[in-house]
Amino acid sequence: MPVRSIADASVPFEALDYIPEESASHYRFAPIGLKEGVLEVGIVDPDNMEARDALNFLAAKKNIPYKMFLITIDDFNKVIEMYKGITGEVTQALSELETELSITPEDVIKKDAPVADGAKPKDGKGQQQDDSLIIEDAPIVKIVATIVRYAVEGEASDVHIEHMRDKVRVRFRVDGILNTSLVLPPQVHSAVVARIKVISNMRLDEKRKPQDGRFSARIDGRRVDFRVSTFPSYFGEKVVMRILDQAKGIRTIDQLGLSKKNLAMVKDAINRPYGLILITGPTGSGKSTTLYSVLSEVDRESYNVLSLEDPVEYTIEGVSQSQVRPEIGYTFDTGLRTTLRQDPDIIMVGEIRDKETAQLAVQAALTGHLVFSTLHTNDSAGVIPRLIDMGVDPYLIAPTLVLAIAQRLVSLLPPGQGEPVPVEGSLKAMIDHSFSDLPEQYKKEIPFSATVMKAKPTPEFPKGTRGRMAVFEMFTMDKDIENAILKNPNASEISRIARSKGMLRLKEDAMIKAFQKTIPIEEVKKLGYDELLYEDENKINA
Repeated sequence: MPVRSIADASVPFEALDYIPEESASHYRFAPIGLKEGVLEVGIVDPDNMEARDALNFLAAKKNIPYKMFLITIDDFNKVIEMYKGITGEVTQALSELETELSITPEDVIKKDAPVADGAKPKDGKGQQQDDSLIIEDAPIVKIVATIVRYAVEGEASDVHIEHMRDKVRVRFRVDGILNTSLVLPPQVHSAVVARIKVISNMRLDEKRKPQDGRFSARIDGRRVDFRVSTFPSYFGEKVVMRILDQAKGIRTIDQLGLSKKNLAMVKDAINRPYGLILITGPTGSGKSTTLYSVLSEVDRESYNVLSLEDPVEYTIEGVSQSQVRPEIGYTFDTGLRTTLRQDPDIIMVGEIRDKETAQLAVQAALTGHLVFSTLHTNDSAGVIPRLIDMGVDPYLIAPTLVLAIAQRLVSLLPPGQGEPVPVEGSLKAMIDHSFSDLPEQYKKEIPFSATVMKAKPTPEFPKGTRGRMAVFEMFTMDKDIENAILKNPNASEISRIARSKGMLRLKEDAMIKAFQKTIPIEEVKKLGYDELLYEDENKINA
């Protein structure tokens, strides 16, 4: 059996997730790494058949192959200490609670906790008779604070806390993927939810309806905002916290990953005196990030810049940002009417969802305002038929639409990481086929490469990727596209004309980033998967 020594803090958290700390301590084996989808396990006594049986059971349950290494007792203890991250801190907090976190009416509620009108106090002390209580013991506060801190430090975008009958699951969304980061006992659920409700200014006694709130915290010396949503589910309320880190949330347009040509198109569009700029893509494709980047680029000193958002995620200095509230009749269309009476130069509308908002946005662009907004379509050419479906006349789209952008998010390769894959065989055929209809003068600008990279899991990067960036396709309005809108406004015709002028599709922008070794080749297949690529799938995923 090979021997392995372990450096301090060298075991990735994702590896620890495969073997529970209790099992590791009892059988004296522990995860020490992940390599190419194989779990590396260090064992102190390889002759312990009970330990081997337990390891076989755990590996089968997690559906992962493993390889064993002989480690010293000192190295084994190092790994056990590495478990004392978020799980360790929370476990310590749980142990501080008396009688296993039993919640009784005698527990003290926070004095300024919001309560429903007419709620009955108990014993004249302001305590409610129902179970809308929050324990003010330090352990509950510490559990919530620990979850929040580890989520921010782990660069998560969202935190999900949900009751699963026999446990409470805490998941972090990192790079678009949810992973279970912590499991709590079910008894702690109501107290944790109540604590989050209090700091988010929600009503403690309302558990039958969804609620929204927000709070801020200082983490590592910077302010981080959290947007909180509760959702009543069968076993208890689910909480989702969206992390809005001001230090990371707003990028400049130069940091979005735009090609030189696309960057020039965006900068030209936002310098126009009026017109409509639309960004399209599914939920979670980074549209809001792009909108904020574009908004932060405009001259906010010389122009009156207003925005209508649902919700306001990041604040931008010099922009009057307004949160729409449909429940009181303040929607995008009613807000847009009000905005037009505020002498605006530039207006950002979070999303065009209906006919009224679409028509008002087009009218605003037509009457001398620069308008930014988003739509839900599959590609940039789909913007035009979508607007027509919403009741906007084609003869109004032609003179107002300045730029249509489609985007998606793809995973990034860490610097210097990945495994080379030669561009040959069906992979090369797929690439050649994709660019075959691109005019030759534009094809010469493509930085073709003889090799691309595939993601390679390492102990530091168990998935082989870290972070995400956007890929784009876009076109600007010109006479040919205007004529097509007036005569034959379908997406295929618009796309054909834009293609003849050098427009790159989403998948091709991803291919270029793969040629530049920025993203793994696996990301390309998420954006329109050619049948030719199936033949090389085994080679890419090997």
